[in-house]
Formats: sequence, C-alpha cells, structure tokens
Amino acid sequence: MQRTAPSPRELLEIAVEVARDAAATAHRMRAEGVSVAATKSTVTDVVTAADRAVERQVLDTLRRLRPADAVLGEEYGAGATEAGPGGVRWIVDPIDGTVNYLYGLPYCAVSLAAEVDGQVVAGVVRNVVTGEEWTATAGGGAWRDGERLRCSTETDLGQTLVATGFGYDPKRRAHQARVVAELIPHVRDIRRFGAASLDLCLTAEGRFDAYYEKGLNAWDHAAGGLVATEAGLRVAGLNGRPPGPDLVIAAPPALFAPLHDRLADLDASGGP
Repeated sequence: MQRTAPSPRELLEIAVEVARDAAATAHRMRAEGVSVAATKSTVTDVVTAADRAVERQVLDTLRRLRPADAVLGEEYGAGATEAGPGGVRWIVDPIDGTVNYLYGLPYCAVSLAAEVDGQVVAGVVRNVVTGEEWTATAGGGAWRDGERLRCSTETDLGQTLVATGFGYDPKRRAHQARVVAELIPHVRDIRRFGAASLDLCLTAEGRFDAYYEKGLNAWDHAAGGLVATEAGLRVAGLNGRPPGPDLVIAAPPALFAPLHDRLADLDASGGP
C-alpha cells in the first residue's frame, strides 16, 4: 500500500529540529572532551563516542516523531534502509568531518536529509561549532539564515576555486593526490577542508566555485547535494551517472562540462 509522505516543508521542519538538537549534543560532548571509539576503513578513519551518541539521539527522535519511516545512518542505520512507495527515508551523518571534530577544528556538521521515492526532498546541514545552518527543499530553494543562496557565476575554469576531499585508504589518497596535482594548473586553486556536506553548502553560496570528490556515501552528500542543487549548481557524477561513490561533481552549469571533462581525463573516479 502506497503511503502519502508529508510535504518537503513539513519534513524540513522535522529535520531542522532534530539536527539542531543533535548539533547541540555534539558541541557539548566536544567541550567535555573527545575520545576515539573505533576506526573504520583505516586506523586514521576514526569514529568518536560523539558520532555514535549523536546518531543514536537522531534515530531515537525520528522513531518517536516518525515511527514508520526508514533510516540510513553512517554509524548504526536503523532496521530497513529502504522505504516503500511514498515512504520517507532519513539519511543522517551525525558528525561529518569527524577528524576536524577530534582536533577541535571548526569545520564539522550534522547532516540530515529526507528522501521520498529515491529523491531527496528536504535537507539541513548545521555546523556544530559555528551554528551556521543551511537548508533546502526540492523546488523551494536553498537558504542560510533567511538568505536565499545562489551559486557562483564564474564561467572560466582557470579562475575557479575548487574544493575537494581525500579518502582514508593510502592508495586512494595517492591516486587522488595525483589528480589534484594535474588539476591545479588548470584552476585558480584547490581547497580541502574535510567535510563534504559543508563543502557542498559553501559551494552553494559561492564561497567555492565548484567541488568534486570520490568515495562519498549517501550520508555525505544527501543534504548538502540538495542545498547545492537548489542554489543552481549541477550535481552529478561522470558521464551522465548520478552522484555517488565513484564521483560527485557540483559546479555552476557553465563550469560543469569543462570541470567534468578535465576530471574524466584525469581518471578522477579511478584508482582504489
């Protein structure tokens, strides 16, 4: 039986409430001291106790508010990760930028998106340290603190400030470093801050001109990708594929093709 999902605006209201409480918990736990609870793909890919506590808080709140919904979370998930027709799936990254969080760098965020029938329709990204908050609904625009966001109007790849990120596997890092080394002569400069959701949001408001990264999971880009799309960026993978683990590119329409083609030539989606 197909269910009728709430409107994107209603889902965003829930997402914002949940993300704000989660960010407050992450901020408090950082002030109390951070401990590494585990590692994931490598010894440098850490999970803190706060990652787990914050995601557990988000899951518990969503179960209370929306008990029939599915959830996909980075640390735990929750039961079924697929929603039926018309159902809602929440996609949560409790602390995007965990290494920044561990080191006390102010570039980490709670990211929460609502997906209906495979399409992200609402999303919020909230910086744990600064309290900056980006929101978007499908067709409703992207916003920060009441200001409508518009992406960069840059059209020249050579004048483009590009954000990116690296994985934790040493062999993947080596491949990504080779791509950056070949790309940097063709752009204004490269920035690497370590939190994909925030990179996408800053690109949405033109503080970066474009962004790309290999190895992202749904929780890394679901909310930020919607913010970027609603700000006018084209968000996609290589050769017509959707954004995903192979590659995510976010760029203004005039820059997308030249950046895409350069990254394709450099085999940015290749390697480990």
